[in-house]
Amino acid sequence: MSYGTVTLVGGGPGDWDLLTIRGLRALQASDVILTDHLGPASQLPEFLDLDGKELIDVSKLPYGRQVAQERINELIVTHALAGRRVVRLKGGDPFVFGRGFEEVQACAAAGVACEVVPGVTSAISVPAAAGIPVTQRGLTHAFTVVSGHLAPSHPASLVDWPALARIGGTIVVIMGVRHVRAITAALIDASLAPTTPAAVIQEGETASQRAFYCDLGNLADVTEANNVASPAVYVIGEVAALARP
Repeated sequence: MSYGTVTLVGGGPGDWDLLTIRGLRALQASDVILTDHLGPASQLPEFLDLDGKELIDVSKLPYGRQVAQERINELIVTHALAGRRVVRLKGGDPFVFGRGFEEVQACAAAGVACEVVPGVTSAISVPAAAGIPVTQRGLTHAFTVVSGHLAPSHPASLVDWPALARIGGTIVVIMGVRHVRAITAALIDASLAPTTPAAVIQEGETASQRAFYCDLGNLADVTEANNVASPAVYVIGEVAALARP
């Protein structure tokens, strides 16, 4: 029996033209596209001829509509086993808090070929869009990317926030809007100075981008006062001061 193929494509952080050329070619050659709501997903009709392609929305909206990962895996495998060329289009990079490897594992278990096309992660590109380098010669030689989807006090959290406060360098938090107050409090309690420069960027690398520059001590207040919502990235560290107006 001849199976189809699966290509796991990182769509990049925002506008569709940040998609890689290889990712675009995979989309053009596809029969089925399973897409989330981030990156170029909402812009597909603008840059891709969808005639003859089946488009399946498997979005996981923050604290809203969710398609279970197990169901997504099932759809990917089912369409591939039916002989179709499947593209799983994800925002950012599939392997940066994107659960992409779970989809690779599901394909492997079913005997389906799967290629991974990396994407530009929002953890680096969104700060850059707001004028913030995550590293800077003579200022910081390290950066840490963490998920803030769980509060520091949550028993399932795998982030050592006190250690993060002491390690130095730049801290980039994605998926952390809901818990920004708890996260900033945890970092300050662990000895990170409230005066540490910070910034929060909403919908980075799109026409709707908004960026706000502040300090760690008032990052939560600034985020709430400006009704910052997901998708958003916040940056904590000396580099954030480089972009202040």
